[in-house]
Amino acid sequence: MAASSALSRAGIQPVGRESYEMADGSVHEYRFGLAQIEVMGEITAGRVIFGPEGVEPILGVTVLESVGLIVDPASHSLRRLPAVPLK
Repeated sequence: MAASSALSRAGIQPVGRESYEMADGSVHEYRFGLAQIEVMGEITAGRVIFGPEGVEPILGVTVLESVGLIVDPASHSLRRLPAVPLK
C-alpha cells in the first residue's frame, strides 16, 4: 500500500477494487493496480493498493516471500532464504 498520488506519479493505473482488513480489524475498500516491485535487488510483481494520502507505505509479506525474503522476528530484519519455497 502507498498513497494514491505516489502510485499515480509512478505511472501505475488502477485495474480493480477490493476490500482489505486492516490491523485494527476495520475493513476498507481500495483500488489496486499491478506493478513490478524491486526489493533488495530482487524483482517480482504484484498488487499495489492505492491508499489514502499520508499513509505510511506498507510492503506485504507475499512480496517478500516471492523474492525469497522473510522477516526474522528475533532481529527484526529481513533474511534471505536459501531457496524460494513453492509449497
